[in-house]
Amino acid sequence: MTVPTPSSPATPTIVTSPDALTQLHDGWDYVLAWLAAHSGDIALATGAGALIYAVLRFARRMVRKAAAKQSDHDGFWATTLRVLARTRHFFLIMVSIRLVVGFANPPVVLADIVRFLFIVAAAFQVAIWAREVIMSMVRQRAAQGASDMLANALSLINVLVSVGLFAIAAIVVLDNLGVNVTALVAGLGIGGIAIGLAAKGVFEDLFSALAIIFDRPFRKGDVIGFDQFTATVERIGLKSTRLRSLSGEEVVVSNMNLLNKEVKNFASVPRRRLNLDFGVTYQTPAPTVERIPDMARDIVEGAGHTLIRCGLMRFGTSSLDFELQFDVFDDDYNRVFMHRHAIGVALMQRFRAEGISFAYPTQVAFTADPDGTLISPWPPVDRAGRPAD
Repeated sequence: MTVPTPSSPATPTIVTSPDALTQLHDGWDYVLAWLAAHSGDIALATGAGALIYAVLRFARRMVRKAAAKQSDHDGFWATTLRVLARTRHFFLIMVSIRLVVGFANPPVVLADIVRFLFIVAAAFQVAIWAREVIMSMVRQRAAQGASDMLANALSLINVLVSVGLFAIAAIVVLDNLGVNVTALVAGLGIGGIAIGLAAKGVFEDLFSALAIIFDRPFRKGDVIGFDQFTATVERIGLKSTRLRSLSGEEVVVSNMNLLNKEVKNFASVPRRRLNLDFGVTYQTPAPTVERIPDMARDIVEGAGHTLIRCGLMRFGTSSLDFELQFDVFDDDYNRVFMHRHAIGVALMQRFRAEGISFAYPTQVAFTADPDGTLISPWPPVDRAGRPAD
């Protein structure tokens, strides 16, 4: 039986029997004696705990409303609201009980149970908060990333982060139960190393894909130069990236190989310098040749571009070779390509109006006497075009 001592009625004692049923009966009597001895303190602690829980629940409701208004915003305040909005009911209950349990003078066993449940609630609640903080940072960083694979990547990151954080929370709980977690941590470490070595290639490509998403060296639709060819990025996957070359075929490259080599991104260039080479015939008069750079300037600047230089480069085998160099302020490679096309067409139209002929490979044969005197290959004609006598 559980009998309070006469000298101190507020402190019940218990005399136990080895029989299990008797122990259960004695334990129940002990609880009843504690309830009777501390009924006032228990009532006061219960009321205080209920009040604390109500205040905490009201505060969480206000936080959730404020977080809903900030759902489309980023930053420290919006992230803090989203994190606090993830607070669970069980954690609020255990916080309320933990704050008032000391006022009820509970038995040691009950106090230990409350302490353990509070540790469980706190460990997993901290894991939930940490996951929300990490995922908020990831979402903000990837806000301008690749849209087609972002959802899959975020889901995968969420799984990895959740497994890691909740595993740590479980280890903390087991440690508070008195379990030796050293062997468990070592086993998890060895298992992680084994899995990492077995799936080395998959993880390398996966983390390379995440690097492409968050570092953004290129995006879908960008024109890049990679490994001796130029291609358009069509899709960025978790394992590989698909490129469409200029000749039309699809090129599939693993993400790790793609990042291990030099990649030239033509889409991130605010302006592009273009060359346009052309040649005119040797029959073009020298004054006209001298005016060709001015004609090119009028065409280029009239189209809104910047002329860098235009002039005679060399005397070719069958043409006077010119080089035209100009800048186009546009970051879209396809539009830049069409700008160069438009400049070429405008140059053709201007030359036709000026009577300037573009050169093409030609050969002229001359007949000569043994002493080197040139002989006309055509018979002499009079002014009317009739053969001369």
